Amino acid sequence: QVQLVESGGGLVQAGGSLRLSCEASGRTFIFTNYAMGWFRQAPGKDREFVAGISRRAGITKYTDSVKGRFTISRDNAENTVSLQMNSLKPEDTAVYYCAADMSSIPFRVIMAPSGYDYWGQGTQVTVSS
Repeated sequence: QVQLVESGGGLVQAGGSLRLSCEASGRTFIFTNYAMGWFRQAPGKDREFVAGISRRAGITKYTDSVKGRFTISRDNAENTVSLQMNSLKPEDTAVYYCAADMSSIPFRVIMAPSGYDYWGQGTQVTVSS
């Protein structure tokens, strides 16, 4: 079993920054076997892909609305994945979820929620205008 625990959410004014972190753990968990992703879900909307990073080579993908503002990174020594969010906008308000994809392909980043095997409990991000 894999546990994912997010932290770093909160309330910020538009134009501000937040850094989300996700710590992964498990009895037989090997972090480098997993591609990692961040998703978000606003009230009344579907869960959407925000950013992802492959398990090897640091291949990253972003949804268009966050390109140039958000940066995903991973620390394989600490079993963590982070999402640096700058120039935040009110439309970024959502619950943000960390997810893990047990990928056999080193450079793959999946954008569909159904492609992920494990999920965290989520952390609220609220951006005021």
